[in-house]
Amino acid sequence: MLILRALARGGEMHGYEIASFIKKVSDGALKVEEGSLYPALQRMLVKGWVTSEWSMTEENRRARYYKLTEAGRKQLEVEVSQFERVMAAIGRVIETA
Repeated sequence: MLILRALARGGEMHGYEIASFIKKVSDGALKVEEGSLYPALQRMLVKGWVTSEWSMTEENRRARYYKLTEAGRKQLEVEVSQFERVMAAIGRVIETA
């Protein structure tokens, strides 16, 4: 969900940009490690949630850039909805404890 949300900002991002965005927006509380990020992006490619192409970074390095597809936008909506239901349920449990 976090990777999809990062890509939903629009445009294309390479893996380091995605991980940096998540870390920055979460004030450092969430860190996406390479060992988790790239396998997740590969699964998203297979499912059609993202597309990718190789290009050069501003530092003139070759990197794979990812972009959210329409299917990825729909999946993000599904995942956010599920997350909100879980958070509401956790809130109800905490309030009754």
